[in-house]
Amino acid sequence: MTNTPYDRLKSLGEVEQVVMDYVWTHGPSTADACREALASSRPMKDSTIRTVLRRLEEKGYLTHQIQGRTFIYTASDARQNVAVRAVKGIIDRFCGGSAEALVLGMVDNAVLDRKQLERLARRIGEKQIAEKQIAGKDRRKEG
Repeated sequence: MTNTPYDRLKSLGEVEQVVMDYVWTHGPSTADACREALASSRPMKDSTIRTVLRRLEEKGYLTHQIQGRTFIYTASDARQNVAVRAVKGIIDRFCGGSAEALVLGMVDNAVLDRKQLERLARRIGEKQIAEKQIAGKDRRKEG
């Protein structure tokens, strides 16, 4: 795996995670919208939420556009893609780059059960079938 700055996002603090969860769930947001939505569970001053959003942007999790004088923050990537990159980092650091070693460790430690493994196997089979179908269509177009 090639490590680029985009591949290795810096880890999120607790408040940063809460803000990212909000943006991933609700889409592009202003600082005010985030602060108001999180006020019941995580009250923050206006300056605090703006600092958190700026740090998330510096870390690569958010981008912003300006509408008038208002910053509109958008997630740089989907939650699932960020999670995949985080897991790839764990695989590289702790499992010698072997996804299989990670999955076997998850099975050995009862993180994944038989039903989950069966669903994963089914999904892999479906993906392989779809890829073969696409490859067959590509060959027919060339011929």
